[in-house]
Amino acid sequence: MKSELENDEELIRRLLDQDEVAYRYVVKTYHASMVYLARRIVGEKIADEVVQEAWLSVMGALPKFERRSKLKSWILTIVANEAKNRLRKEKRYVSLESMSEDTSGLSDRFNQTNHWASPAADWQADSPDALLSGNQLSSCLNQAISELPALQEATLSLKEKQGYSLKEICNILEVSESNVRVLLHRARNKVFAVIDHFQLTGECCTETAPDS
Repeated sequence: MKSELENDEELIRRLLDQDEVAYRYVVKTYHASMVYLARRIVGEKIADEVVQEAWLSVMGALPKFERRSKLKSWILTIVANEAKNRLRKEKRYVSLESMSEDTSGLSDRFNQTNHWASPAADWQADSPDALLSGNQLSSCLNQAISELPALQEATLSLKEKQGYSLKEICNILEVSESNVRVLLHRARNKVFAVIDHFQLTGECCTETAPDS
């Protein structure tokens, strides 16, 4: 039987009424996704702190939530903002506004619809996440993904591991769709450069060229 708390309006109403059952439900339902996203942006060391700050922001801002998106997407947007603010404080975050939207010079692996034009040799899976189940590439790919710039890693993980659409990622990370496409494009290129190298040499090489 579907819980009435699965309805956003009912859940929000009960949270605003300080219903303890509703609070436990929302933590159980969304906390893991919040931690996952925070780790993708700031790393594991301070992810829990970011999520704690995000929960405080969520509860403080909930009365002003305008319901323009799903509750989960709104919560993850707050997590992303808290994480980016933390990186700014540590002077490691580069504003996306300064990032070029020009994809010239990047690999031609993807067509205009953002699908694979030429996947890695002998590779039949539909996403990088599918490769993570393989024993030989698992460690190498995990390392490669963890070494991506923060927002590239977050974008790739939201798209490939959690299945969010480009529009949903735009809302969560608060960037334009063209920038999301660039972030995803660059992240995929780097991951597949690692795959290509592994297939050719049998060695894991995660040192990829920096973004131009």
